Amino acid sequence: MSGPTSWTHTGYAQKIVFGTDAVDRVAEVVKETGARRVLLVTTEGRRASEAGERVVKGLGRSLAAVFDGVRSHVPTSAVEAAVTMAAEAGADGIVSLGGGSCADLGKAVCFFTEQQAGMAGMSYADRPVLAHVAIPTTYSGAELTPFFGMTDEATRQKRGAGGPTLAPLAAIYDPVVTLDVPARVAAETGMNALAHGVECAYSPHRTPEAEAVALACVERVARALPGVIDAPGDLAARTLMLEGAVLGGRCLQNASMGVHHGLAQLVGGRTGIPHGLANAVLLAHALRFNAEAVPAEAARIGAGLGDAADPAGAVDRLRDRLGLPGRLSECGVTDDDLDVIARMSQDNRNVQLNPRPVSEDDARTILAAAF
Repeated sequence: MSGPTSWTHTGYAQKIVFGTDAVDRVAEVVKETGARRVLLVTTEGRRASEAGERVVKGLGRSLAAVFDGVRSHVPTSAVEAAVTMAAEAGADGIVSLGGGSCADLGKAVCFFTEQQAGMAGMSYADRPVLAHVAIPTTYSGAELTPFFGMTDEATRQKRGAGGPTLAPLAAIYDPVVTLDVPARVAAETGMNALAHGVECAYSPHRTPEAEAVALACVERVARALPGVIDAPGDLAARTLMLEGAVLGGRCLQNASMGVHHGLAQLVGGRTGIPHGLANAVLLAHALRFNAEAVPAEAARIGAGLGDAADPAGAVDRLRDRLGLPGRLSECGVTDDDLDVIARMSQDNRNVQLNPRPVSEDDARTILAAAF
């Protein structure tokens, strides 16, 4: 596979502000989007943190309300509560502060608000109903993309939605606010960023720019992430890793995910384990499955990881270097879960977009190898 021969690249109206103490520019950035009444979407812990206090102070009178009920995997009940709060507060903007679940919940509020207003964005040229400014504290990449995932608590299925107006209008990256993120969380979400680069680099729907950014992401994350784990308080290491996360989010805008992210979403929704952890355990096995279909792309990925001949092995060695589990069975996943997830995989959009067709048996084989 030499890459797509026809493609469409979409550039979103989006500003990225990066640097030490960039979080203190939140009022300036929000004002540029035109928002005047903002709903802050975050977790209780983040709201009470130093970064949370700085954001609240910075927003001042433009802060209309705070929703601090974000939970992992974005349960639908949290989305419903946040959408209601945004409407009651008369919000015309969202500021999300936290990890990928915070960004996703913020985008979900934007999505359902647009649906209720009958103004769903259909084109990259449409303006969003709610202006969203995302402030990530982990390496998820969700702060740049135009889609989100949420989990039905009754069925334990995680599904996504998206649209051209859901990409946040701005993202503020401040390495300082990542310093209090525990090393384990940094390792897991860092592997998620790496997975974005890997899957975008061999996506059948990637653009040339997305491929170049994806490979840069792989190289940057592989170089930066061990330093974050070795010295969690090292601002230089955190800065380099946050740059890798930016690249991971950017490449997602013009490339599709595949079986790896599809299965990781299903595993998380079904079992509740963190999305980053599911990514870390599954990535090498999905890459090994796809490598025979995309050998040239896999070799380029491996080069970024330091081993062009064995990219999947390089992923495994990095995961081990970070001290993360290597098996789903170590993370509370059961054999029964594998059967259910394999069945659900056939309806998953990411799985359907994989560069190599994935049957239910194939999905079960990948899961079993990771079990």
